[in-house]
Amino acid sequence: MSTNKHLILVAEDNPKQLKLVYFNLEREGYRVVTASDGVNALKLAEAQKPDLLVLDIMMPGLDGIEVCRRVREFSTAPIILLTAKDAEEDKVLGLDSGADDYVTKPYLPRELLARINAQLRRSKDYTREDAQPSFTTGTLTVDFAQHQASIEGRAVNLTPTEYRILAYLARNAGRVVTQPDLLSKVWGPEYKDEAHLLRVNIARLRQKVESDPGHPRYILTRPGIGYTLAK
Repeated sequence: MSTNKHLILVAEDNPKQLKLVYFNLEREGYRVVTASDGVNALKLAEAQKPDLLVLDIMMPGLDGIEVCRRVREFSTAPIILLTAKDAEEDKVLGLDSGADDYVTKPYLPRELLARINAQLRRSKDYTREDAQPSFTTGTLTVDFAQHQASIEGRAVNLTPTEYRILAYLARNAGRVVTQPDLLSKVWGPEYKDEAHLLRVNIARLRQKVESDPGHPRYILTRPGIGYTLAK
């Protein structure tokens, strides 16, 4: 059982499913707040500042994608989307809205719980102080101790997933990191074949740290292999 008492917001318009997720998370020791529509989910996110959000994509009022976009304006908490759609383009749309992961319906309760535990654990792991306190290349600095990045001294607002990608590339600066390696290190070994997760997050990361994302200076693609952070 979890003893860290993280607060999790679950937004789901199916009452049975919402009750099941609520029960399973409480049994694990998490604190849980719930919403059955997007408008209330957004209000709770602003008021309660949860440590992680689980958002169903298909909700009345505001859908999960729009809630995710708006939450990203004021929070970097991990977001997991629940979707009944299995097409890659739907997954990419969700990730592009700022989500860190997705779970496709129907799913087993333990699958969702495992994804939640993993997101919270990875966020915690990446806040530990590194032997190397920071890394700088050009005007980009990655501060491992403070769990943040900056451009020309100005903090960059990164999601936990974006930070983990950048931090891992920074720890391996100048070396090519393969897609499977990066996926495994950032999301976990079970994600090593989910290339679209990486593509969407790399694109988002470039929008935040590159002056010209179409012609990146820092995060470079090595076609057919992976990515490297320029030294």
